[in-house]
Amino acid sequence: MTDYGHELLFGGFLTPDAGHPEQVVARARLCEQAGLDLVTFQDHPYQPGFLDTWTLMSYLAAATSRIRLAGNVLNLPLRQPVVLARSVASLDLLSGGRVELGLGTGAFWDAIEANGGRRLTPGQSVDALDEAIRIIREVWAADRRGGVRVDGEHYRVVGAKRGPAPAHPVGIWVGAYKPRLLRLVGRTADGWLPSLAYLPNGPADLAGLNALVDEGAAAAGRDPAEVRRLLNVSGRFTGTGAGFLDGPPRQWVRELTDLVLEHGTSGFVLGTDDPASIQLFAQEVAPGVRELVAAERAGSTTPAAPLLPEPTGPAGDPTEPTGTAGPASGRRETVRAGGVAGLAVTPTPAPEVRHSDHRLWDESTRPVAPPAPAGHVYSPQAQAVGGHLVDVHDHLRRELGEIRDLLDQVRRGVVSAGDARGVLNRMTLRQNNWTLGAYCAAYCTLVTQHHGLEDDAIFPHLRRADPGLVPVIDRLEQEHVVIHEVVEGVDRALVALIGDPARLTGLQQAVDVLTDTLLSHLSYEERNIVEPLARYGFYPGQL
Repeated sequence: MTDYGHELLFGGFLTPDAGHPEQVVARARLCEQAGLDLVTFQDHPYQPGFLDTWTLMSYLAAATSRIRLAGNVLNLPLRQPVVLARSVASLDLLSGGRVELGLGTGAFWDAIEANGGRRLTPGQSVDALDEAIRIIREVWAADRRGGVRVDGEHYRVVGAKRGPAPAHPVGIWVGAYKPRLLRLVGRTADGWLPSLAYLPNGPADLAGLNALVDEGAAAAGRDPAEVRRLLNVSGRFTGTGAGFLDGPPRQWVRELTDLVLEHGTSGFVLGTDDPASIQLFAQEVAPGVRELVAAERAGSTTPAAPLLPEPTGPAGDPTEPTGTAGPASGRRETVRAGGVAGLAVTPTPAPEVRHSDHRLWDESTRPVAPPAPAGHVYSPQAQAVGGHLVDVHDHLRRELGEIRDLLDQVRRGVVSAGDARGVLNRMTLRQNNWTLGAYCAAYCTLVTQHHGLEDDAIFPHLRRADPGLVPVIDRLEQEHVVIHEVVEGVDRALVALIGDPARLTGLQQAVDVLTDTLLSHLSYEERNIVEPLARYGFYPGQL
């Protein structure tokens, strides 16, 4: 077992689809909003169907504020090392130190040659990468005297001026699989970035490949722990486990934690364009892995915040959420859904119990989506897409129910401050500051992120796909504005509670209003767009 002790990173690996640039930007922003550390893009400059990766990263550096950016991995044969070094340093300076350099030797040589690159043998491509890394590091060393001079077989630099230096120590992460290149990673690179899908035996191959990286590091007099180990991963979030990274989030947490502790992997980059999967990875999997790894590194025999098993029914599907937030949520059943036979997803009924006298909209004026085409057949993938919205909403309902339960117990004096912290430790939204205020604030952030994703990406797609949905989409967006104002009311109540712990009643009232408006909204949304999502998907081309 090898854990190199690096801080954990979680990122997204998005398709730079030139046909839908606004979707690419929206998904990158979602990665940041959901809390991921990194967003990456494949780099195939010869592919006209893709946005140019460097141009895309530059645009996103201005469109985001926190998340790091990297190619995954940049095509060295079509990107000259001196220019690449200055491009990376410049964008790192402009973005406040948010750029990393993923670098590859090239693979599709016919396409590289067709676009002006030079065809290399596997051995030559390794030598070229070795020279390029040396040149890049020399250019970044702006504090050294004299020009950059590298008289290589593939790159010849004769006195290039140094600089600029990046804003932070940029990591050079290399995609590699063959022994010679893996040893080169150990000698000269800051990280190793392979894709799990390219390993014939899956995670079992990591031990042998890591050993080659370690061998290269030792030969160069380096500590193998200096080389970060990252991994591009893919999989499915489902109700029951069906294989590696094919199951519920808690299964992903266990399996990725094992990769950290057994193979030293400290960066996981999820290859998906599915918004729901991005959110689950960022908001459930990443915090869980961090928690378990931190407990193990601290020498704990059990995690500080146990990961509770997800309750399952007879067929293995998640059961109805507990708590007092609302009625049973939608489940996958072979029944009529929204008047459409064959769609195995039941939208959640409207809440029967209201907690507040406030009514912030007239539910009788809500538009209704047009009926689906008669006899439409929904594929298993379409069924899963339709159910994704219910799954995300179920998560919101469960969390809201737990907040309400906790508020009630604190109000009745059943739960002390210490006990309340223990309850919060078991919730799926884990925070460093275990206070009631911190947890409520995190929940409000999650609601805002979910609505932001819908407004920026999902709703525009549905508008284009079916003009008959426009009145419904307009109403949903209007309700998002109202809910945002309600969320701000919860924030104000939290501030008041911090100033005066006796003002729990004000927070309870604010959460009551949030409960009524949010549950009503989620139910209305499911009744009207679950079925269209099963026909059109969350984004163009998904179905």
